[in-house]
Amino acid sequence: MPSFKIDTSTAVVFVATAPTPKLVNKKTGEVAVDRETQAKMMTVGLLISDEGEGNLYQVSVPETGVPENLQPGTPVSVVGLKARDWENEFNGQKRHGIAFRAVAITAGA
Repeated sequence: MPSFKIDTSTAVVFVATAPTPKLVNKKTGEVAVDRETQAKMMTVGLLISDEGEGNLYQVSVPETGVPENLQPGTPVSVVGLKARDWENEFNGQKRHGIAFRAVAITAGA
């Protein structure tokens, strides 16, 4: 599926929730892995505010692109943020949404 670049150059971005491992399977605790780099994937909650509107996004980032000790409230910059729509069927129910992924998050805006 195609992905779309998101321009955050004029936005104010803060960490809303600290990085946690992105799980493939909650029952087994299996952590998602980046197909290209084999790095573990992390999920970071980001508050992105631009043009008078603020939204919370759960963004997947390779562990290598997440600074240590990233805490809620920290102003950050997002490198290579993209959005991709997804759809799947689970137990006969179709689900869909938008997934957000970044190459890296850097401390300081």
